[in-house]
Amino acid sequence: MTTKILVTDDISSAGIDVLSTLPDATVDVQTGLSPSELLVAIADADALVVRSQTTVTEQVIAAAKRLKVIGRAGVGVDNIDLEAATRRGILVINAPDGNTIAAAEHTFAMMISLARHIPAANRDLLAGNWNRKKWVGVELRGKTLAILGMGRIGTEVAKRAKVFGMTVLGYDPFLTEDRAQSLGVQKSDLDSAIRAADFITVHTPLTKETHHMIDAGKIAMMKEGVRIINCARGGIIDERALADALRLGKVAGAAIDVFESEPLALDHPLRQCENVILTPHLGASTVEAQENVAIQVAEEIVQVLRDDTFEHAVNLPSLSPRQKERLAPYLALAEQLGLFAAQLAQGAPSQMTVTYAGDAADPDGGYLTRTVLKGFFGFQYSGEVNYVNALRYAEDAGLRVQEVRESRGRVYTNEISISFATDAGSHRVSGTLYSESGPRIVELDGYPIDMPIEGILVYTRHEDKPGMIGRIGTLLGDAQINIAGMQVGRRETGGEAVMLLTVDKSVPNNVIDEIASHDGIRMVRAIEL
Repeated sequence: MTTKILVTDDISSAGIDVLSTLPDATVDVQTGLSPSELLVAIADADALVVRSQTTVTEQVIAAAKRLKVIGRAGVGVDNIDLEAATRRGILVINAPDGNTIAAAEHTFAMMISLARHIPAANRDLLAGNWNRKKWVGVELRGKTLAILGMGRIGTEVAKRAKVFGMTVLGYDPFLTEDRAQSLGVQKSDLDSAIRAADFITVHTPLTKETHHMIDAGKIAMMKEGVRIINCARGGIIDERALADALRLGKVAGAAIDVFESEPLALDHPLRQCENVILTPHLGASTVEAQENVAIQVAEEIVQVLRDDTFEHAVNLPSLSPRQKERLAPYLALAEQLGLFAAQLAQGAPSQMTVTYAGDAADPDGGYLTRTVLKGFFGFQYSGEVNYVNALRYAEDAGLRVQEVRESRGRVYTNEISISFATDAGSHRVSGTLYSESGPRIVELDGYPIDMPIEGILVYTRHEDKPGMIGRIGTLLGDAQINIAGMQVGRRETGGEAVMLLTVDKSVPNNVIDEIASHDGIRMVRAIEL
């Protein structure tokens, strides 16, 4: 039977050439399909290649009777229903490295253009003027650049900034001192970085934690005349607060490539600012980047269709049938524990120990460690981390990972435990599987706890004295946050106790701060799974 590879978005011809190397394969390029036309075209396809235009819904996946793999020629997979694909056993492949250089270079082009007023001077000259004195700029050499997010793109920006003679401050929850030193970057916390910076560039994913990470309050901390660049994700910067700061002169200039709502509205306040450079989401728009992502995803699809090894699976590891049978029940547990641990951490751990006990101590448990790290680093680098490159993320972050296997766990026979330490303290979280209720936490920082690893949680460590639990509940109630479940643990009366709450909605940072400020509260975390 002929293998059909359906391509529904424009990709580089180099990618089509790679797909055509698969023997007995037909590459069917049909772009601009309506939703109903896509349902017909996908019915007999073995592979689907898209960029960002095609939306792969659950209905599309249900109509695909033979589909084995979906390839996204790019990083994000927001236009693909991952849950539906995973449920059907369909691999989703992306190209996480292909546009790194393009995005880093666009960031630097924006920074230089901002420093030297290039777009404004160009417009002025085309209008018939010759205003040399009006467009006096600043040099990058000797200036301080704060990079918020030291993933692949942030790292490439740092390398280029060092060549230009800039002092680079790096903020990233997973940036260790060793990694920072190897890059020639000064590790910094967020507030210190933005206070000291002449230029600020953001390179984080858009998450609950990073939404409006740069708001009016953060802008107020910055130097007069700071310059801000965002080529990462719309929503990281509060655009209205930025527009206000640009008009007042607090921010000397901004260069923005991505926006909370795209395309940018005609009446958007940033369009009214003279000291801003706006580009229409061009970070990955180079011939080379488009060719790289097309080739990368095409090569991966060919490997999958040949039943060969592949690297950039977003939703499934490459496991043999025997490994799948043994490890499948523990994959969800491992990833949820990793995601929990990432939100438990304050600061970057340099070492992590993952302990497998009982059935989880299978000799193939290396796949489980990848899954733990996928959850751990996926919290910060959403959409970039998969089962294969998770180990590379750990290596790049300077995180040494040790695996330990035991015959039985400390609480239950079959367990997975994650232990790590940061400058702010050490933590251990353990989980197991219940046949009917799925993954559960069974131990937290040495205290017995029994709660599903899901939903929105609030974790506290506090003095074991009357009124503490009620006080925390009252603060959440005052914020209109309902408590759905509660587990408490302690070792001795009057010592330290822990509490894990399940709540019905996200807990704002100001509520967490208010809880933390109360006497007797030693630690509080909001965790979303």
